[in-house]
Amino acid sequence: MIKIASSLIVFLLLISPFSHAVEAVWPATTYYRNVDVDGHNIFYREAGDPSKPTILFLHGYPSSSHMYRHLIPLLSGSFHIVVPDNLGSGYSDKPDPNKHPYTFDVLANVMEGFVKKLNLKQYTIYMQDFGAPVGFRLMMQQPDRVKGLIAQNGNAYLEGLTPPRQAFFKRAQQDTSPEMFNKLYQFTGLEGIRDKQYLRDVKGKEEIMSPDSWTLDLHFLATKKQRLMQVQLLQDYYSNLLAYPKWQAFLREKQPPTLLVWGKNDPAFISAGAKAYLKDVPNAELHLIDAGHFAMEEKPVEIAKHIMRFMNKQK
Repeated sequence: MIKIASSLIVFLLLISPFSHAVEAVWPATTYYRNVDVDGHNIFYREAGDPSKPTILFLHGYPSSSHMYRHLIPLLSGSFHIVVPDNLGSGYSDKPDPNKHPYTFDVLANVMEGFVKKLNLKQYTIYMQDFGAPVGFRLMMQQPDRVKGLIAQNGNAYLEGLTPPRQAFFKRAQQDTSPEMFNKLYQFTGLEGIRDKQYLRDVKGKEEIMSPDSWTLDLHFLATKKQRLMQVQLLQDYYSNLLAYPKWQAFLREKQPPTLLVWGKNDPAFISAGAKAYLKDVPNAELHLIDAGHFAMEEKPVEIAKHIMRFMNKQK
């Protein structure tokens, strides 16, 4: 029943006037797979024909590949979809953070190994939240494989963060006091995940957000060590702000085809961050969507339409 409903959605999506007569297709089967990357088990979802253009989806905090469960069937009939869980997230391995600290460099290195292991020779990369700092590191490590960039509430510019939020990330890195640690630790609990993440941007329309989202996230944050993994990444986040100039230089030099689909109701990664991309990739396509930080949860069909048109332009 679920597959039939998803297929009907795809059919209606593709024959709508908004789609500019793109050929209707049925969704492909999604497979749930694992691969060894440098001794780590990495879980990923895969759908679609590998001979078709690949879209590599990188998830954000505090989630996993589960966050793209709506977009996968909407796109898999037309493209090859690959959606991994980061090391330490979802169903992927979770090395002890006391022995193997988590940083964005670590996540990106594992993701580079993942791409090589799957032999993804070329791909368009979709980045949201934590997916952006992983994605930019990955693109700079293997620029010849990147055919395009889709950024959805994924920052690469200070304009995307208010001054208080910039200051917070700096304190999170530099303040090693127990008080700051406890503050970050609370972000990884029930209220921090459910209320300050998923439900924050949908006040008055909370019923649009599936409780499966935070329930699954919290399942993978059930232990102190699991929560410490995410705390360490929050502590490392300021390194991304320091890296923004390098990422911007990469964009200016490479000029990748770029699609910006941004939830404009996001108070954390504000829409000025989407507009800032246009300074370096002026030909980027920008769409500010009436949604929040988790726009792929609120408006998956609208995002899928933009991706379909964008990807078809690259053929």
